[in-house]
Amino acid sequence: MSDDSAAPRTAPLPPEVPRSGGSAASRALGRGILALGGWKLVGEWPNVPRLVVIVAPHSSAWDAIWGLAAKLAMGLRIVFIGKKEAFWGPIGWVLRHVGGLPVDRSAPGGIVDQVVAEMQRAERMWFVLAPEGTRRRVEHWKPGFWKIARRAGVPVQCVGFDYPSRRIVIGALVQLTDDLDADMRRIRPLFAQYRGKHRNA
Repeated sequence: MSDDSAAPRTAPLPPEVPRSGGSAASRALGRGILALGGWKLVGEWPNVPRLVVIVAPHSSAWDAIWGLAAKLAMGLRIVFIGKKEAFWGPIGWVLRHVGGLPVDRSAPGGIVDQVVAEMQRAERMWFVLAPEGTRRRVEHWKPGFWKIARRAGVPVQCVGFDYPSRRIVIGALVQLTDDLDADMRRIRPLFAQYRGKHRNA
């Protein structure tokens, strides 16, 4: 569903979606930041308690700012990963408060095992990452998101950042198969319509 209004769309979330527990003030702050930048949210979130959200194209550090503003505006809790060394003192508190999950990059099994374990323990958890793995354009996306979603038994939600239209687009919800290559060939073209700050997907 599209929305051509100037204001960011902040319709109530479906009942199964994880909430951040944010206040009316934090939601107003998120809406204000989006409005200041001229951004709007387009589409509908699925009523799914656990999933992997992939966001592309990721070509600028500004993506995180607009994404965080949208998260605040909706009162949505989405988990992202960061190296455990960054989660100390006040910085660690802030990172956890906005959805940060500390991971040990040197642990056996790597990040995939840690995220899958967290997702399997959680009643509701949405996990977000950029499948490109870098702000530069790459020929092949990293398969981490696919491995996490397959092992956790959850779908993948596609979200596009389109800078020319200033839209964050909630796109297709994709059910994965056992075929990584075939799934990648299905998913990546879904982002071809979006243009990042510095490049397309």
